[in-house]
Formats: sequence, structure tokens, C-alpha cells
Amino acid sequence: MPKNNYLKEQFTTQLLKWNNEKNNRKMPWKGEKDPYKIWLSEIILQQTRVEQGLNYYNRFIKIFPDIHQLAKATDEKVFKMWEGLGYYSRCKNLLTTAKFISKDCHGKFPESFERIIKLKGIGPYTAAAISSFAYNLPHAVVDGNVFRVLARVFGITKSLDSSEGKKYFNRLANDLLYKKSPGIYNQAIMDFGAVICKPNTPLCPECPFKKTCYAFLHNKTDLLPVKKKKINIKNRWFYYFVLEYKGTFAISQRTHKDIWEQLFEFPLLETLQRQSEMEIFKQAEKIKILKKSQYELISFSSVYKQKLSHQLIRGQFIKIKLKVKPEVKKDWKWVKMSQIGQFAFPVYIKQFLKNRGSN
Repeated sequence: MPKNNYLKEQFTTQLLKWNNEKNNRKMPWKGEKDPYKIWLSEIILQQTRVEQGLNYYNRFIKIFPDIHQLAKATDEKVFKMWEGLGYYSRCKNLLTTAKFISKDCHGKFPESFERIIKLKGIGPYTAAAISSFAYNLPHAVVDGNVFRVLARVFGITKSLDSSEGKKYFNRLANDLLYKKSPGIYNQAIMDFGAVICKPNTPLCPECPFKKTCYAFLHNKTDLLPVKKKKINIKNRWFYYFVLEYKGTFAISQRTHKDIWEQLFEFPLLETLQRQSEMEIFKQAEKIKILKKSQYELISFSSVYKQKLSHQLIRGQFIKIKLKVKPEVKKDWKWVKMSQIGQFAFPVYIKQFLKNRGSN
């Protein structure tokens, strides 16, 4: 922990001064006191850029102005609205928490950090944001922006993805917190990290801490914060069969614990490595997606890919015209192409649907 109390006091003072005089970052949820809207914005912005999340937030607030409206909505409607945001477990947890607060709490959001953090899909950061913004409670938010600002200004070399590092940053963040207005302070440090102390191109000449910032003075802005753990990327190949029978197409919902849970997809053959066309059809017949001699190959798409945080999804879409409708699988729905847009699909499949005319 930095021992220079003067520097720590100056940090808080200078940050709030910058916030009052220079911070012109505008977002619809800034200054918001309604815990429902704060919670909604924070869940949407997890793993999502503000520029992308803004339109989603505005649509959700327009259609679901309060938590009762969200709780009453069908899962299908909410997932369709979430389509394109990714990390769909957030949407699932959003629905679970909305129903719990609507029914068990009579629509009243919990008012303490300890109760908020027990809600499904809410961790320490989100609980701190809601409790400080909505209820002015003294809990510091610690997100990527905060990690970066504190590591650079105070020269912290502890790894932010280690348990020791996380505890250290959390202690320092709460030590620096302006207890009289924790919500204003929390928003200020997040904004500062987003517009001044940026990840790759920090605006050091405009920084109020340039005379004392460790990273700037030691030319280490590109080395801090420290993150040591390497992400192991899992490679997966998804071969989707776009089966057409008399103008209808087979789709099914992903219900197992995996990526894209509760989204829809075409019949899938998954492999660990790229397969030859012969092997793809052999395996598809084996798992009864296709029946030998009862289909006609229309086309193979080019290779599509989508990179997730810990996975790389690659594969192809195989258009097939069926001569005979296959044995009905319980989880398959047969829909017209004009109805496809009513269902929520992952971005990987939406790319194909958007380009299907050229495949």
C-alpha cells in the first residue's frame, strides 16, 4: 500500500477537481439514482463497450421501464432483445434477478451492499456501483479502468489477476474513496480511466497526475497494470446444417451449459479439428442429422469464425435440400426463412444469415 498519505489525499482531491472542471463524458445513466436502471446499465456494460451497450440500454428502458415489466416478459423476448451483446449468461441472470425482485421483494431493490451482492449475476464491482450510485454507500468500484489508473499512478506491480493483487487494489481503492460522495467519486475514476488514462494511448499531457504518476515519470505506462495469467484459447469447429424441407428449416435451442445457452441454432456437428467434406457427411449420418441418399447438397459456405474470450469458434454452413423429412427430433422446430428473424441467434450464425445470399 502506498505509504505517502499526502499523495493519496492529493489523488482524491485532484481526481474530484478534474471531474468538476474537465469531465464532460456523457452517458444516460450518469447521475441516475434508480437502482433498477443502474443495475440494468451495469449488467449490459459487463464485457461490452459503452458505444455498443448504449442502444441496448435505451431499448430496454423504453420497453421495460421498471423491474415488474422486465420480470413479466417472456424469456424469448428478452433474449431476442439481448441478441448481439454476447455473454448470454448475463441475460439469463438478468431475468432470474428481475423475477426475484419483482415477486419476492415486491419490486423494491435491496438497499445494502450485502444484500445486493447476493443477487444472481451480481459481483463485488456491480454491487459497489449500485450501492454507491443509488444509495450513496461507501463502497469503491474496482473495474478495469480503476485497476489501470491506480497501477499507473501509484506504481503497483502486483498482478491484477492474482488473489493478492485483487485484495491489494480493493484495499487501496476503498482507502482512496471519498466517503462523503462515493457515487460521484466512483463515476469520476471510471470516467478518468476511460477518457484520460486509456489502455493503449493515455493522454498523459492532459493528466492532472503527470507530476506524480509513477508510470509517466518512469516511462512505464505500457507496462502497467501487470497481468500475468495467460488465456488458453479453446479451438472448436462448428458445422451447421441448414436443412430445407418443403420451404421450412430446422432450428433448435441450445439448452446445455455452454456458450450461447438459450439461443437458437441449426443442427450442429461439432469437432475439435477441421474435417473433410466426406468425413462431415459420414459423421452427420452417424448422429442422424442426415439420412443416407435422402438429401441433396446445395452448397458449403466459406469458413466463418468468431473469437470469444477463451474460445475460437470456426466452421461452415452446409445447405442441404432434404428429399424426405427426417425422423422428428424433439428439440427441432421447422420454420420458414421469413420466421427466422423472430428467434435469437448468436452472432456467428447471424453473420451467415446476413450473407446467405452470397453463400
